[in-house]
Amino acid sequence: MCGHSIDTFRYLGLVLQKDGDIDEDVRHRISAGWLKWRQASGILCDKRVPQKLKDKFYRTAIRPAMLYGAECWPTKRRHVQQLSVAEMRMLRWFCGHTRRDRVRNEVIRDRVGVAPIEEKLTQHRLRWFGHVQRRPPEAPVRNGVLERVDNVKRGRGRPKLTWDESVKRDLKDWNISKEIALDRSAWRLAINVPEP
Repeated sequence: MCGHSIDTFRYLGLVLQKDGDIDEDVRHRISAGWLKWRQASGILCDKRVPQKLKDKFYRTAIRPAMLYGAECWPTKRRHVQQLSVAEMRMLRWFCGHTRRDRVRNEVIRDRVGVAPIEEKLTQHRLRWFGHVQRRPPEAPVRNGVLERVDNVKRGRGRPKLTWDESVKRDLKDWNISKEIALDRSAWRLAINVPEP
């Protein structure tokens, strides 16, 4: 490989980028969701199949494929938007609607009984944060995830969004204290996103 540089590589099902961003991984996860969708489209688009079965299949096969590894993503608004658009397109199709039918997203979501993917994404990230928070202070995962190295010089321009900044934003948006994470059952209740 003379003169070639590799910008991305796959590792444990994730797509890692040289610059540390997650754009390619988000695209890959959306593609994985569509792959699961295509494999089952004969069932999902069949009007004779009960809606409840389609909903269950989405929650147990397609959404997990889209959110695999998402607990360690420092997501930006555009990543969440890409996931939401893909999710709504899938939900509309297996309800038998297109955008031309002008049916609101909330109506589709209520009919299907599926929580928004952005809330599930936040739940995954906070669940992982809870696991890390409950580890002993000397655990390597705590040092690698929660401890910021201050003497490392960051490049010019806007600082990259880090995972711990995403978690802080999630905790603030959901009005949750990180100390709750030490009590596993209270944490599970605090971050639970019920399906409608």
